[in-house]
Amino acid sequence: MRKRWFLLLVVFAMVMAACGGDDDTGGETTTTAAGGETTTTAAAETTTTAASGETTTTAEAMDEVTLRWRTRPDNDEEAGVYQAISDTLTGQLEGITLAYEPGGQETAGYQQNLLTELAAGTAPDVFWLPGTDIADFATRGVILDLRSLADASGHNDADFYPGPMFHLTFNPETGNTGETLWGLPRDVSAFGLYLNLDLIAEAGVDDPRELAAAGNWNWDTFREVADGIGALGGGIVGYGQSSWWGPYGYWLNAAGGGFFNEDRTACGLDSDGSIAGMTALQELYAGGSVVPWGEDAEAPFRAGTLGMFQNGRWATPGIRTVDFNWDVVKLPEGPAGPSNWLFWGAYVVNASSEHPEEAWQLVQALTTAEVQAQVAELGANIPSRVSQEALDAFLTFTPPDNNQAFLDGLAENPATEGPLWAGSWPEYVSVMDAEIGNVVTGATSIDDFAANICSLTAPAFSS
Repeated sequence: MRKRWFLLLVVFAMVMAACGGDDDTGGETTTTAAGGETTTTAAAETTTTAASGETTTTAEAMDEVTLRWRTRPDNDEEAGVYQAISDTLTGQLEGITLAYEPGGQETAGYQQNLLTELAAGTAPDVFWLPGTDIADFATRGVILDLRSLADASGHNDADFYPGPMFHLTFNPETGNTGETLWGLPRDVSAFGLYLNLDLIAEAGVDDPRELAAAGNWNWDTFREVADGIGALGGGIVGYGQSSWWGPYGYWLNAAGGGFFNEDRTACGLDSDGSIAGMTALQELYAGGSVVPWGEDAEAPFRAGTLGMFQNGRWATPGIRTVDFNWDVVKLPEGPAGPSNWLFWGAYVVNASSEHPEEAWQLVQALTTAEVQAQVAELGANIPSRVSQEALDAFLTFTPPDNNQAFLDGLAENPATEGPLWAGSWPEYVSVMDAEIGNVVTGATSIDDFAANICSLTAPAFSS
């Protein structure tokens, strides 16, 4: 009899348990520990009640990660390009919300502001850096070596231009390249001369595009065009450039000089080629058909009062807003032949980011072929992935009509923008900017520059 009652009780308990599965707990499991803690785990949330009475709930929505990322756009139009990319990727990266922050303009203040924020713990998770500054940030320990994350994700260094990747994979501790990964190149660019075709026609000077096609586009014919446009008067100017290292560095490189010695361990600003380039630059600015040194040249070009404007592909979104006929031409050949810069910058990850894996996902997403094509199509830059298909597509992203000018710049003896692993680029460029500015404006003679520049910049190099 007792056995029968026992069996009935067991069956009753099983029935009650089955009925209990139809309540609104959604498959919850409740466990009570010896310490009095109760944990309820549901499909979508976890609730923990401690002996103190505190309750913590973690829902699926709370797993969303927000990443801040930043670039340094050249103008509002370029900033709009990256905001559009951010909005698109937010819908594609599962569990990640992006907050895009446009940085300052093309000055070193952008990098200094990042260093201040990194020290204060307020810097973005992912940010863009110019190629020249990779070494400074890497040796300070403020950006993450992504090599292990990259190797685990199937990344291939060879997908990108070798020049930038040499520096992005350089290990300052061993002096070897290929061992680290400080980031991925966002894109590449070269200089071109933006042309106001209306002013060129009005001045009756030769079309630089035709001179280039005929193999007769050099410093002499360039000066003839600039002077001819400047002769129009009425506030019209022949040529303009910015005063940062890229535009003036072209003149040194095209004359056979450069910033450094061959292995980039010492100053090369006093070489014969560098002095020849400095002399040509000083004479150009003494001639009067130029925007004064240090003044913004993009504004007068967009206003229609400047004939030729030296800048990179990144200026194209802004130039597309002008209401006059325009195009581009490659830079004129100097005494040493054709020359240009292979500019690049990289997306890097804040070493203190709380979400390094997600940040690496963002870096990968920002450098896919699809996103790079979006940047190129909107005019900002050239894809950094080594792909003939990408370059062929770039030629169709007009205006300007003569996109080949930028590809010529990348193919014809460009100097790769690179960091100074053997010293401090910020210290070096600070002295160089000031001294070259003094020469161009006539405050310092060429002879004094040649005699003193390398001793003035020597403290920037490591011992």
